[in-house]
Amino acid sequence: MTTETTPPNATTVPAGPPAPPQSPPPATAAAPDASPLRRLRVPGAFLLGAVLLMGAAPLLLSDSGLNLLAKYLCYAIVAVGVSLAWGRGGLLVLGQGVFFGLGGYAMAMHLKLADAATTGQTLPDFMQLYGTSTALPWWWKPFADPVFALAATVLLPMAVAALLGFLVFRRRVKGAYFAILSQALAAALAIWLIGQQATTGGTNGLTDIQGFFGYDLNDPVNRRTVYFLIAAALLLMMAAARQLFVSRYGELLVAVRDSEERVRFLGYNPANVKLVAYVVAAGMAGLAGALFVPAVGIISPALIGIVPSIGFVIGAAVGGRASLLGAVLGAVAVAWTQSTLSDALPAAWTYLQGLLFVLAVGFLPGGLASLPAVLRGRRGPSRTPAPTTGGTT
Repeated sequence: MTTETTPPNATTVPAGPPAPPQSPPPATAAAPDASPLRRLRVPGAFLLGAVLLMGAAPLLLSDSGLNLLAKYLCYAIVAVGVSLAWGRGGLLVLGQGVFFGLGGYAMAMHLKLADAATTGQTLPDFMQLYGTSTALPWWWKPFADPVFALAATVLLPMAVAALLGFLVFRRRVKGAYFAILSQALAAALAIWLIGQQATTGGTNGLTDIQGFFGYDLNDPVNRRTVYFLIAAALLLMMAAARQLFVSRYGELLVAVRDSEERVRFLGYNPANVKLVAYVVAAGMAGLAGALFVPAVGIISPALIGIVPSIGFVIGAAVGGRASLLGAVLGAVAVAWTQSTLSDALPAAWTYLQGLLFVLAVGFLPGGLASLPAVLRGRRGPSRTPAPTTGGTT
């Protein structure tokens, strides 16, 4: 018979009823729901932009200033497409001048034929001046139809981009190689246009455009109408790009930019994702080129070569390629700076333009739109006291 002994230093805890469950700590006051304000932020920004473009600018600017702003807004439309393709998709599109030129020449060809028809001529004035052709070239004839010309300003650049993108993205060409190929295409188009003086106007391009679908462009009222059309097109393109940004496709495009191989392993084809962004950006550039013609009255190879293509990208880079508003404001600011400084420093502007691009990409990749976040990051995270909870320790 054995007896159990309790160690001398041990203490016996008497059994008792279970402890009652602890009450949860007192809840702190919940922050007000900010989701309604966030929902109204984007529509409010678009409304503010519409008021500034449609109301304030025509009231505050002279006719010449409004014409310059219309020109800058055409560049901003190109920047919206650059923000989609480069800012979201990582495609350094250095050949947007090709699509800008295709849309511009398609519109200018129709307007030149319309101007000739008002004087009873079948050939545009520059063809009569050079005297190298007695009949209208066959590929000019479809552009006499306004419906065909309007459709070609957007569909022709998109078709060229679809063909080029299909060949390039299927072979997984990207990075610097894609950028160089885009620039080579812009240079080739400019050289071809210069060499076809009898049918494209050569170095001069298509100039002295007088009418726009029956309206005299020399009338200031009609030129203001063209400005309103360009401003409305810019707002519409920004709204369409915004929808793409927040859609599932926009998330997939960012995923392709950040980790293309992982997206491929998930069952998606990155080539198709990039192709859509490239084609949409080309269509926006073509639309901008078509609207540029009645705003300025000219389209020439000097406006669509390598240097203008780089200028489109620089505007988006300076403002912030990942931000629609930043890309638009950057394009307008760079275009205004070019118009201001190119007269005073015609030889040095190209170097200043390149310096802007290097500084933006190298030291501020997010552009001016990311400057507030960069400044907040340098100040460091805000130190907030940890919330206290009830109970004892």
